Amino acid sequence: MPLGTLDRTPPPFFKQGQSALSKLMLFSALALFLMVADTRFKLTGPIRVAVATALYPVQWAVMRPIEMARGGGAYFVSLDDAQKAKTEAEKRLALQAQRAAQVEQLGLENDRLRKLLALKERTTTPAQAAQVVYDAADPFTRRVMVDKGSIAGIKGGSPVMDESGVLGQVTRVYPLSSEVTLLIDRDHTIPVLNTRTGARSVVYGDPSIHGGTLELRFMAGNADVQQGDILTTSGVDGVYPPGMPVAKVDKVERRADSAFAKIICQPLANTLGARHVMILEPFSVQIPIPASVESAQSAPKKGAKK
Repeated sequence: MPLGTLDRTPPPFFKQGQSALSKLMLFSALALFLMVADTRFKLTGPIRVAVATALYPVQWAVMRPIEMARGGGAYFVSLDDAQKAKTEAEKRLALQAQRAAQVEQLGLENDRLRKLLALKERTTTPAQAAQVVYDAADPFTRRVMVDKGSIAGIKGGSPVMDESGVLGQVTRVYPLSSEVTLLIDRDHTIPVLNTRTGARSVVYGDPSIHGGTLELRFMAGNADVQQGDILTTSGVDGVYPPGMPVAKVDKVERRADSAFAKIICQPLANTLGARHVMILEPFSVQIPIPASVESAQSAPKKGAKK
């Protein structure tokens, strides 16, 4: 047998079908057809729903250990936070008890002094609670919206405070909501009193866009202002009742090239995350009108028709 007639190619080990190129073209055309059909006729929508429904128990079972691990870690973290919060609450409770005893003693002394000087009792400030709904959309202002309006008796100019101090002032009143301008707004000013020295001054909102501080302006370079001084409302503006905590002096810069000191203060209220607030009536509304002035206002004018 001649050697030239022998087939030198090895026999296929496995049975071979179509070539790889033909298979690639076939499946590519099938994939393109399915994509077009799904886009135009939504053919695979029911299939997706069925597959997702069938795989949901498997996904749920697979996610259980992960969620249990996350829950366990969160439990221990929350337990640690709760213990720290308990310790802090106990410290604050002890401090509040001490302050309550001091306030009670001061109240007795105040009553005795008022009786001795025959002074009238200070009128209590009517207030009502409200909740912050959302921040104002204007990025150049510091304002929030609360869920109480004119229907609830809110008046324009009413002071607003949280549990730590003055938060701002009601500037716009709607029937069901009100707009509160925070005291860190660049257009907001409030007269204050330094509790250490008794000096009156005015604090202004931070003019920067992203700032959250206050500035005590027009104070002489040699003014007696120190870091840590507490500023309260002076009551001279007729809006804020006197004695409400406003801010704490954070930094004092005395510059030789300026006659005024640059004094930065930190607001005591939670101006960036307040949720529940108290809306007070303006102090001018609470000031009683003297009887002589009231009678003069109610007396008929000369020449008026009866």
